Amino acid sequence: MKVIFLQDVRGQGKKGEMKEVSEGYGRNYLLPRNLAVEANKDNLNALAMKEKARKAQEARERAQVQENADKLKDVVVTIRARAGGSGKLFGSVTSQEIADALKEQHGIEIEKNRIVQSDPIKAFGSYEVKCKFGYGIDGTLNLLVIEK
Repeated sequence: MKVIFLQDVRGQGKKGEMKEVSEGYGRNYLLPRNLAVEANKDNLNALAMKEKARKAQEARERAQVQENADKLKDVVVTIRARAGGSGKLFGSVTSQEIADALKEQHGIEIEKNRIVQSDPIKAFGSYEVKCKFGYGIDGTLNLLVIEK
């Protein structure tokens, strides 16, 4: 019996996958628990339509991510921080502070876990910070840390 899995089933298949299973396993376990549906013509068409919609949604998301990455090239984010007498900051500039400043100053919203700092920012100056958006798209954010 051919079935289309509606959920991941350990050892059998993943969601959206079509696979041949034994007749008893399909009728007595998978179908009653709504883990799979029989692979008939209607269900195959529905699966194809869902896959097409998913790909279209992914393409829209990828375009939005690329647009955000392109916007970052021209953006300079300014963060005001307090420092001691030697010019060292009290603490360091965090990814959350960068994300908040970017949203406030330029209206671009990025999750803090997308901002990658190779070293902690503990002094005044200009920095380039990498942003990993997913889909293999990276951007660079120009950051300026100045005295409060």
